[in-house]
Amino acid sequence: MPAPIRLRELIRTIRTARTQAEEREMIQKECAAIRSSFREEDNTYRCRNVAKLLYMHMLGYPAHFGQLECLKLIASQKFTDKRIGYLGAMLLLDERQDVHLLMTNCIKNDLNHSTQYVQGLALCTLGCMGSSEMCRDLAGEVEKLLKTSNSYLRKKAALCAVHVIRKVPELMEMFLPATKNLLSEKNHGVLHTSVVLLTEMCERSPDMLAHFRKLVPQLVRILKNLIMSGYSPEHDVSGISDPFLQVRILRLLRILGKSDDDSSEAMNDILAQVATNTETSKNVGNAILYETVLTIMDIKSESGLRVLAINILGRFLLNNDKNIRYVALTSLLKTVQTDHNAVQRHRSTIVDCLKDLDVSIKRRAMELSFALVNGNNIRGMMKELLYFLDSCDPEFKADCASGVFLAAEKYAPSKRWHIDTIMRVLTTAGSYVRDDSVPNLIQLITNSVEMHAYTVQRLYKALLDDISQQPLVQVASWCIGEYGDLLVSGQCEEEEPIQVTEDEVLDVLEGLLVSNLSTPVTRGYSLTAIMKLSTRFSSVNRIKKVVSIYGSSIDVELQQRAVEYNALFKKYDHMRPALLERMPIMEKTATNGPTEIVQTNGETEPSVVESKHPPPVTQPTNQANDLLDLLGGNDVVPVIQTTMPTKPASAGGELLDLLGDLSLSGGPAPAPAPSVPTSQPSFLLDGLSSQPLFNDIAAAGIPPMTAYNKNGLKIDFTFERANPNPNIAVITIHASNSTEADMTEFVFQAAVPKTFQLQLLSPSSNVVPALNQGTVTQVIRVLNPQKQQLRMRIKLTYTHKGSAVQDLSEVNNFPPQSWQ
Repeated sequence: MPAPIRLRELIRTIRTARTQAEEREMIQKECAAIRSSFREEDNTYRCRNVAKLLYMHMLGYPAHFGQLECLKLIASQKFTDKRIGYLGAMLLLDERQDVHLLMTNCIKNDLNHSTQYVQGLALCTLGCMGSSEMCRDLAGEVEKLLKTSNSYLRKKAALCAVHVIRKVPELMEMFLPATKNLLSEKNHGVLHTSVVLLTEMCERSPDMLAHFRKLVPQLVRILKNLIMSGYSPEHDVSGISDPFLQVRILRLLRILGKSDDDSSEAMNDILAQVATNTETSKNVGNAILYETVLTIMDIKSESGLRVLAINILGRFLLNNDKNIRYVALTSLLKTVQTDHNAVQRHRSTIVDCLKDLDVSIKRRAMELSFALVNGNNIRGMMKELLYFLDSCDPEFKADCASGVFLAAEKYAPSKRWHIDTIMRVLTTAGSYVRDDSVPNLIQLITNSVEMHAYTVQRLYKALLDDISQQPLVQVASWCIGEYGDLLVSGQCEEEEPIQVTEDEVLDVLEGLLVSNLSTPVTRGYSLTAIMKLSTRFSSVNRIKKVVSIYGSSIDVELQQRAVEYNALFKKYDHMRPALLERMPIMEKTATNGPTEIVQTNGETEPSVVESKHPPPVTQPTNQANDLLDLLGGNDVVPVIQTTMPTKPASAGGELLDLLGDLSLSGGPAPAPAPSVPTSQPSFLLDGLSSQPLFNDIAAAGIPPMTAYNKNGLKIDFTFERANPNPNIAVITIHASNSTEADMTEFVFQAAVPKTFQLQLLSPSSNVVPALNQGTVTQVIRVLNPQKQQLRMRIKLTYTHKGSAVQDLSEVNNFPPQSWQ
C-alpha cells in the first residue's frame, strides 16, 4: 500500500477546493484511506493519519472512528506518538464516552515517567478531559507532582489540581499541604497557576477561605513588587509588568477580603497604589483598574478608597472604547445603592451617555439615570429623561415611560408638576405606556381638587393638537366629562383661561366617536363623557341625539351604553343628576377578590372586581376566620361575599340601590362612567326593571346536580353560562328544608382553588322554610380561564330548633359541561 500523504499536503489540497461539495469529496476520500490504514494496523503511519483526522475534526467533519487509534498512540513509547495521541484524546474524547476510562492506566504510567515532557502531556490531558473517576484514581500522582521542585511540572500540576477540585471537591484537602510554599516560588508560571488554584479552593470552601486569609500580606507583597519594581521583563505588556498575574492576584484578594475587616485593612494601601499608579492609556491598564475597582467595592474598604474607585469608573465613561463605557455603567449601576452620593458626582457624564449611538450603552445609562433620581434633582433629571424619551428608539420608550411614572410618583415636588410630567409622557409616548397609567392619572387628577380647572384645560388643548395617543385621549375624555363645566366657565387660575363654548367641547368629543384612530375603549370614554355633560351643560337635546344614534352601533359595548343612557333620559330622568354627579376622591385599595377580564387601552388584562359592604346583622362577626377555617390550606382563593342592601329613600339612596353591590371606592373603571365598571357584565338598569340579575346569561343545557343532602337540608346547583365571557360559569344554589322547623340565620360559603376566581352574591333570604315550602337561592360566579375541572369546598351555617349547626363538604362531581 502506498504511503499516505502528509498532513501539510492534505491541508494544501483541501484549500484548493472551490466548493463545499468538492471539499466534502476530498475529505471522504481521505477518510476512506485512513480507515483502510487503521484496519490494516499500520503502525508506521498511524501518527500521521491521526494528525490528519484531527485536522478534519477541526473543520467540522466526523472523526470519532479515530478514538481507539489515539489510545494506541498514547500507549506507544515514542514521544511523537504520545503527543498526537494525547492531543487526539483531548479533542475526540470526553467523560461521556466510556473509552476514556481505558486511558487511566496509561496516564498513571506517564505521570510517573522519567521524562518531564511526557509527564506534562499526561497532566494536560487529565486537566482537560478527566472524569470524576479518573480524577479520584490519579489525584495522588497530581499531588505528588505539585510538590516536585521542577517548575515546568508544578505549573501544569497546579492547573490539573484545579480540574480535579472542580470534578471532586472532597479531594480539596489532599492538596492543602502542597499549597504552603507555592506563593514563595519565583517562577512566573508556577506563581500564576498557584493563584488560580488558591482562588478555586477559596471559592469552593469557607474553611479554605479562612485558612488562606493569612496569605493576604504575602499576596500584597507580590503585587507591590509587580507595581513598584517590575517582576520580570519577559512578561511585560505595554509597559505594565505581568498584567495577567496582577489581575489574578486582585481577584484572589477580593475573595479573601470580602466580609473580613482585618484582611480588608491589610490590602487597602496596595489597592490605592494600584489605582493611582496604573497607566490608563492602554487597555491593559484599564483591565487592571477594573479588577481593582471590583475588589475595592467587594471588600470592607475605606470610604475614600470607594470614592476613588467610583472616580475611576467615571473616567471610564469618557473613554472612546464602547466596551469600557459599558463596563463602567454596569459597575456604577451595581454600586449606586451603597455609594449614591459618590455616583451622583458623575451624573452629567452618565446623562451624556444617553446620547450614545450604541443601544446597550443607552439602556445602561437610562437605568442608571433613573437610579440616580432623588428629591433634590428630580426636575433636572426628568428634563433630561423626557428629552431622551422624545428622541429614543421605540424599544426604549416603554421602559423609559414606566421609569418616569415611578420617579414622578415618588419624588414629585408638586401635584401640578406631577400632572404636567405624566401628561408630557402621554403626549410623547402614549402608545407605549403601561395599561395602568390611565387609571393612575385619573386618580391623581381626581385627588388634586385645586388642579381640576388647570388639568381639564391642558388636556383639552392636547386633544386639539393630537388624538392619536389613545391613553391621553382617554384621560382627556374622562376629565372633560367630569369637569367640562370648569372648562367652559374659564375658571383656570394657574394659566390664562381659554374661551370655549359648550358646542366646541361637544364637537371634539363627537369627533373622537367617529375618528378612525379611536379604539373601542376610547369611544366608550367619549360617549360616557358626553353623557356626563348632560348634567353640566345646557345642550341636553344635542346630547340626547348623539346618544340615541349609538343605540344601534355595531360595537356591542357602545350600543349597550347608549341604550342605558337613553333609558336614563326617558324613564329615569329624575335619577340622572345623582347618577352622573362628580366622582368622589379615590383611594387606592388592594383587594384579593375575583378577577374578570376587562379591556384597558384596547388590550385584555385581569382586573379585580371589588365589592365592599357592611356585614349583615345575621352574619357571624368572625366570618373571615370561619372562611379561613373552611379553606383548610393555602391552595384556595378568597371569596367576595355580597350582601343585601337596604333601600334609602333619597335620590342618592336610589342611586346606591341602582348600583347594587358595586363599590365606588376603588380605582377608576376602564370606561369613565362613575356608575358601573365596564368589567361588570350586568346591565346598568337591571335593578330598575326587576329583570333577573344576570339577564345576559343564556341557558347552556347543563344538567343540575345535588351538592349537599344531610339533616334535612338539601343544596341543589343549576348552571348557566355567561354570554360575554364563556369562561365564567354562573351557578345558582337552591337550598330547601324538609324538616318540620325553619332553618334560620342560614349562611352559605364557598371556596375554590387558586386557578379559579369566585364571586358569591347575596342570598334571597337567610331563612330556609320548613317542609319544602320554599327555597333560598344564591348566585355564584366562577371564572375558569384554564378550563380545569371544577372543585369547590362549601361551608353551611344555620340555626335549627334553637341550636347552631355548622357543616363542611367538598363538591367534586360537577358535570363536565359546567367547566369545559
